[in-house]
This record gives sequence, C-alpha cells and structure tokens, in this order.
Amino acid sequence: MADLDRIQAAVKTGQEKLVYRGTTLEYSLLDFWRWSVSDMLSNATRGRFAEFIVAAAADIDMGRIRDEWSAFDLETPDGIKVEVKSAAYIQSWFQRALSKISFSTKAALYWDSATNIQSKTAGRSADVYVFCLLHHENKQTCDPLNLDQWEFYVLATHELNNYTRSQHSITLKSLQGLTKAVGYDKLGQEIIAKNALNPNA
Repeated sequence: MADLDRIQAAVKTGQEKLVYRGTTLEYSLLDFWRWSVSDMLSNATRGRFAEFIVAAAADIDMGRIRDEWSAFDLETPDGIKVEVKSAAYIQSWFQRALSKISFSTKAALYWDSATNIQSKTAGRSADVYVFCLLHHENKQTCDPLNLDQWEFYVLATHELNNYTRSQHSITLKSLQGLTKAVGYDKLGQEIIAKNALNPNA
C-alpha cells in the first residue's frame, strides 16, 4: 500500500501555475489567493488573518505553515501555545447595525492530525487566548491591514477556566472586566506576561 502518512506542506511562492495535460496554464496560485481571500472582512478570512497578526507580533516563524487542525492555533518560539479568536463591528455584507461583539470560548475535542485520533474529553489545549477585535466602526474606511484599527485582549487559559459566567462565550464587556486591551506593539510581551500567570508556567 502507498505511504499514507501526513503530508508536510511546503511554503508556496504564489507563482506556481495550474497544469493541464502537461501544459502550463496562465492561472497561478496567486490568482487563486486573490480570488478566494481578497474579502478581508469575511469572517473566515478575518479569523485566519488575525492568527497571522498574532504570529507576527509573537515572532513566530512564518516558514512553518499554519496548521488548520492543530489543538491550538499558534506556538511561540518560547513554546507558549496560543488560541486566537477574532470579532469585528464591520462586516462585508449589508448591516442594519454594527455587530455585537462576543467571542467563542467553548472547550473542544482535540484531534491529533499526525495520528488521526480524537480526544474523548473536551478541553482547552492552549496556554493563552488572544481575542482580536477589529474595532473600527466606519464601513468606508475599515481596513484590516491597518493594525491601528485592531485591539487585542489576552487571557491566560486558567483565567478563562475560572470565568464564572459562561464557559461557551465571552462578551466584550466581560472581557474588558478581566483584562485591558493592548496594541500590536505590546501584544508579544502581553502573551509572555499572561502565560506566566498559569499555575504550571
């Protein structure tokens, strides 16, 4: 039987071309990226972009491809496991009002992509949670690439585990009662500081 171990993906340049019957076509991987993720306000794209922002702030090696199926979103050079959540007031679709802000914090069943085995008990595998809010409220000038339009709330996982109101989600108001927002330039330091609050850090 053919080797069916996990494929280790390599970083692409974007210049890779589609091929049909041995002939290279005009369309490239970059064309696909432009077509599929140019709507930066899409919930799915914004969520992945928030992970990218946090990875950049924490000096995570961008040569390691994002693992969509990991038990946590990111791991810092110091080994801190990070879960990233995102929300925004502005959406790309028609809105009658700004979106209300809340973040999912539900514990999950961990699936190991290397072994294809899922845990039987739901839990939080990260050491730190980063809640990323695109706080800009003007639809005409909202730009996710402008990091001044974002703010970041960081909690140690044990702080989240001890949160008494809900273990499924947290509102912005409740989050602000537990921690203060930081900007992009302080985010990496805040992740380290919050991780130090965990009992086993």
